[in-house]
Amino acid sequence: MRAIPLTAAGDTGNIPVTLTSRGAECTLDGFPGVGLTVGGTSVAVPADQAARAQQLTPAKDAPASFTITYVRGEAGGADTLDVKTVEISLPGATDTQSFDWSYGPVALAGKNAPDASVSAFQQAGD
Repeated sequence: MRAIPLTAAGDTGNIPVTLTSRGAECTLDGFPGVGLTVGGTSVAVPADQAARAQQLTPAKDAPASFTITYVRGEAGGADTLDVKTVEISLPGATDTQSFDWSYGPVALAGKNAPDASVSAFQQAGD
């Protein structure tokens, strides 16, 4: 029996990210900042050109979400980013949160430009 890989180079992946407001009311105005860390260097993920940012003011304990969409690269390929972590920041903020990236390599769309995008914030939940 031969194992069939679940994902392959060229496949598109979508990673939903949900944030929950825990403190004072804040307004999300713009796109989240997303960087893919490769060898100690963060490569920015651009905003989805088809998306339009909307201003959201989630109530305390209310969720908001966005999606990171990427094209999977070939492991060890010349046109691939071997991503280790993803850094996320809120619009206008300088602080970032880092998370392990477990989704495999990311294809390049150009010189040091990931074949990836980030959507605008949306209200999540009911």
